[in-house]
Amino acid sequence: MKIVLLGATGSIGKSARNCINRFPDRFQLAGLSVNKQTQQLPGLIREFHPASICVADSKAASEIRKSIPHSVHFYSGESGLEELINETEFDVLLNALVGAVGLRATVAALKRNKRVALANKESLVVGGEYITRLLAAGCGMIIPVDSEHSAILQCLCGESKEDIESIILTASGGPFRETAVGDLPAITPAQALNHPTWSMGKKITIDSATLINKGFEVIEAHHLFNVPYEKLRVLIHPQSIIHSMVEFHDGAVMAQLGVPDMELPIQFALSYPHRLPLPSPRLNLTSLRELTFFEPDYERFPCLKLCLAAGKKGGTAPAIVNAANEVAVALFLDGRIRYDQIAQSIDYALEVQSSEPVDSIETIENTDRLVRAQILKRFG
Repeated sequence: MKIVLLGATGSIGKSARNCINRFPDRFQLAGLSVNKQTQQLPGLIREFHPASICVADSKAASEIRKSIPHSVHFYSGESGLEELINETEFDVLLNALVGAVGLRATVAALKRNKRVALANKESLVVGGEYITRLLAAGCGMIIPVDSEHSAILQCLCGESKEDIESIILTASGGPFRETAVGDLPAITPAQALNHPTWSMGKKITIDSATLINKGFEVIEAHHLFNVPYEKLRVLIHPQSIIHSMVEFHDGAVMAQLGVPDMELPIQFALSYPHRLPLPSPRLNLTSLRELTFFEPDYERFPCLKLCLAAGKKGGTAPAIVNAANEVAVALFLDGRIRYDQIAQSIDYALEVQSSEPVDSIETIENTDRLVRAQILKRFG
């Protein structure tokens, strides 16, 4: 199976490379992309011998292009991602890009009728309605890589979606699940980056602290599993052992449990519908002292509330939230706004930018550009 891996040097990319190396007789890395982390490229080329690579950052691309072997097809810039996908022979696209930039890559692969192992949640957050229409027309398929959605998929194997009463997405609650609301404005980037469970990139770690990532995941689940928002719930589960659950209309609850390890959902997405052995730590049930759950506090997590409301509204509302959040998180990490102003930025964007029907990628991208400019002008 030939794989194209976008975001090869990130945390998901590293885990994906481990999975590919574990089964060299099954998986071959046909193409990969990096953004600015070009220092790893020579080693990756020697190790995996990809046919194609893309350096998305144009400045970084110009600096390293001369050192890339002539036998490797070289692409650069955001358009280079689509060119790589359209011109490389592969079976599965593993999209581990961060941000709305991943949408066009997902769409390009689906239009080639390929399987997309999706770790780029923004593809479905900002373009879910558009992508749903592509899938309904028979263009490709999506297998989720997020641990929560992978858990849901595993719980639904062999089950009828008509029997679903509710889907429960679990969240660790991040580092501030017990922080007093009045203390939120004083939170520093260093504190927000100190996630108690997962080791991730900076942007997704902040999203996990504000819990907006769980709002994004609810939107994803709505599109992935064709389930109305009324049947989607979020529960805080500090132990991060149950990754998600499905409740059926006869009262049965199916849950997927495991130690926090992203290689499991990545490998499952690559090998789906089969399971391959994974030498990861096993869950020791006798060591579990408690599994606790509680409802999220929307005063402590206003980003989650705003995101859920945007998902239910539909149209470009989720794209508005995503764009405002991406800019606000970057401003927060740069020390230019307070932690609580991330939610204020999103609320402001939803007030000044009206939601429109999603009739094209261009509509989504235009909304994205407008919102980014509005947030920078107001908060930057």
